[in-house]
Amino acid sequence: MPSRRLLLVRHATAAAGSVDADRPLTAGGARQAAAIGSWLEQAGVVPDRVLASPALRARQTWELTGLPLEPIVDPRIYDNTVEDLLTAIQETPDDVRTVAVVGHNPSIGELSAVLDGGEGDPEARRAVDRGFPAGGVAVFGLPGSFAALVPGAATLSDFAVPGD
Repeated sequence: MPSRRLLLVRHATAAAGSVDADRPLTAGGARQAAAIGSWLEQAGVVPDRVLASPALRARQTWELTGLPLEPIVDPRIYDNTVEDLLTAIQETPDDVRTVAVVGHNPSIGELSAVLDGGEGDPEARRAVDRGFPAGGVAVFGLPGSFAALVPGAATLSDFAVPGD
């Protein structure tokens, strides 16, 4: 069993809007978010720390999972670069075993594509390579601390789009 887990979650389906950061989830997106929470519980990967983009759709995605953990809103996740995501994850305290990051493409998909060191689940790898749809969840095992996370240093164990 890995010493730590990282969950990369792309926000559920959002409505169109004139101000990107204020776009809410659609009714279908709200159902997706609830399905994400159920899936995390069933898979046994409920996080003990959540980092979320300040965008309304990302915050709503986590809130509607039904899981009680309050997210830490981090503007770097909305900045949407792999480097910013990695930095935010690397700052995770050592007592955290599982962290979830609720963010956006392209950075969530790009980070998912580069984290696996080649030992991950082949089916999950193919799914990530096909694209990271709204409501998708990638699960990675880490052999060491979050501070040591770099591309190629994790193992992709699962990928799902709950509620699809």
